[in-house]
Amino acid sequence: MTIQSDVYTIILETIIIGVLIVLFSKKLDKADPLAEPKGIIVPIILGLESVHNMVKSNVGEKRADKLTPYICVLWVYIFLSNIISLFGLSSPTSNLSVTLLLSVITWVLIQYVELKYGGIKGYLHSFLEPIAVMLPMNIFGKFSTMVSMSLRLFGNILCGGIMMQLIYSFSQYLSNTIAGWFGASSVFNFVAPVLTPLLHAYFDLFSGFIQTLVFVTLTVVLIGNDIPEEIKKES
Repeated sequence: MTIQSDVYTIILETIIIGVLIVLFSKKLDKADPLAEPKGIIVPIILGLESVHNMVKSNVGEKRADKLTPYICVLWVYIFLSNIISLFGLSSPTSNLSVTLLLSVITWVLIQYVELKYGGIKGYLHSFLEPIAVMLPMNIFGKFSTMVSMSLRLFGNILCGGIMMQLIYSFSQYLSNTIAGWFGASSVFNFVAPVLTPLLHAYFDLFSGFIQTLVFVTLTVVLIGNDIPEEIKKES
């Protein structure tokens, strides 16, 4: 049995996230709640508040307290997976197995909410709405969210990685061509440091952030769509 190289990256990333969570949690525990926050605590608090407010606006205050920790970890995990290629490692989210698993978790949460607030009878009846002949389409629709979310994240990150590989290949060709003008047959890729930084900023940082935002937002919105408004207003 062959282990995919992405497995080692996932293990490393999980360790990094775990260590960061422990370190930041200790800093927050030691911080004086009456004093003005300083240093690294400021962006942590701002980030947590932003995520909590987004979750609360979609699922209600009572359920936001339970869902926010998962959404925060999801944010960090996907974003780090998207940009880790900047450090010479393969991006886990360019592997369909990873994005599909993340989408399955979202799908399971959606089904759980539908069953909890609609009941088994309402859940089964939704397959026959608006008419019974729509049963095949409704079954497909139940799984389409899971498939589309996984393929969207996978496709965008994979495409960005392929584009950067093509750019590096072109810059190597350009470097060899320039060197050939001076009689050298092959040299290191000296064009890449000039050509690629701005492209990395787009394909890795900007695109990685946008894809993280899209996936997380869809997760929260789709879960919140199946929670009745009166339940959301409970405190």
